[in-house]
Amino acid sequence: MSYTEEIYERVVAQNPNEPEFHQAVKEVLDTLKLVIDANEEEYRKLGLLERLVEPERIISFRVPWIDDNGKVQVNKGYRVQFNSAIGPYKGGLRFHPTVNQSILKFLGFEQIFKNSLTGLPIGGGKGGSNFDPKGKSDREVMAFCQSFMTELHKYIGADEDVPAGDIGVGGREIGYMYGQYKRLTGLYEGVLTGKGLTWGGSLVRTQATGYGLVYIVDEMMKAMGKTLEGQTVVISGSGNVAIYAAEKAQQLGAKVVAMSDSNGYVYDPEGIKLDIVKDIKEVKRGRIKEYADQVESAVYTADENGSKGIWSIKCDIALPCATQNELNLENAEKLVANGCYLVAEGANMPTTREATDYLQAKGVAFMPGKAANAGGVATSALEMSQNSARLSWSFEEVDAKLKDIMKDIYAKVSDAAKRYGVEGNFVAGANIAGFEKVVDAMKAQGLV
Repeated sequence: MSYTEEIYERVVAQNPNEPEFHQAVKEVLDTLKLVIDANEEEYRKLGLLERLVEPERIISFRVPWIDDNGKVQVNKGYRVQFNSAIGPYKGGLRFHPTVNQSILKFLGFEQIFKNSLTGLPIGGGKGGSNFDPKGKSDREVMAFCQSFMTELHKYIGADEDVPAGDIGVGGREIGYMYGQYKRLTGLYEGVLTGKGLTWGGSLVRTQATGYGLVYIVDEMMKAMGKTLEGQTVVISGSGNVAIYAAEKAQQLGAKVVAMSDSNGYVYDPEGIKLDIVKDIKEVKRGRIKEYADQVESAVYTADENGSKGIWSIKCDIALPCATQNELNLENAEKLVANGCYLVAEGANMPTTREATDYLQAKGVAFMPGKAANAGGVATSALEMSQNSARLSWSFEEVDAKLKDIMKDIYAKVSDAAKRYGVEGNFVAGANIAGFEKVVDAMKAQGLV
């Protein structure tokens, strides 16, 4: 049995009932086999993979808070501090009913390699709660966030662990948590990213993940001798990542024809009118079906699986930007049958392993999330830099840095795939390029 197979079996045995974490580890280890087999004796002696797949620390705690009816509610809170070999832990906080330890471990594990690819000194972590901000009043959200931070603040800091937002955690939630952190510690430091512009936030942070996704797609297109001009794009989701991916794609001349949320999707053959989507989602916090009520050319389809049906729409480029495992094998077959030739992940692991393998086998250019959606965490790290230096850069400065980072990520991923004889396999390239930097740091720092 190979070293990678041994480690995967160990992960499954020691982490039962954590399918998302198993999936993430297997996908990474399978594509790293080329590198690991070449260095097996050294890595075994150092217990390197054993250390890599085990979080440095998992913090789990209860979060009690009082709702508007005066009743005490209790949620679970977590922070997974996975790997700090190349810098302080960095990764978002997710507030969603589906949050559990398996999902956060998968996200934290992926974050190690994603953060490494940015070229910036940040390690991998993730956290969150099974609290659902939807339908809650501002007072209830504040009560929860303050209670959550009352416990979490003991384990984070500007040079220790710097959380950001994720699903269910936007500017409102970051604000409430930052205020409580400051109140408890007396420190005004860059401990959270995604902050408001008047109190330490960075321009472009809101747009960063979506913009970065399209910047790396643009690099993929250039390598294929194409441009985004005139291409038809389908984007799942209608949250932050999806909205700003659509915005940048439209700026570069593409036509975005579909977007979704957890209840269904809209198809507008004339091209999605983003100002209407922004008003529905960012201002009114409404549902995507309202788009069809306002736009005559649009058709809304209710979908109990959220955005699964969206992949039957004919497109050149598909950008899954909703949630994990939303694009399965059946959907991948539909995309290929309809002529889709490029898929890039805006969400974290939105494509199942079977779908990924199928797309690659059919010659579809496929960029995994750890590379494609790294723009968000990259800009978070740029926010950390601005906080440390007590500076604020212009939109153009940050956007230019983001674009350069995404170009560099594409170059690293492409180069790593070529070096190991799997040219065009960006899944392998992303894992190898991210792994090499982290492993060098772990070896240099000894047994810690």
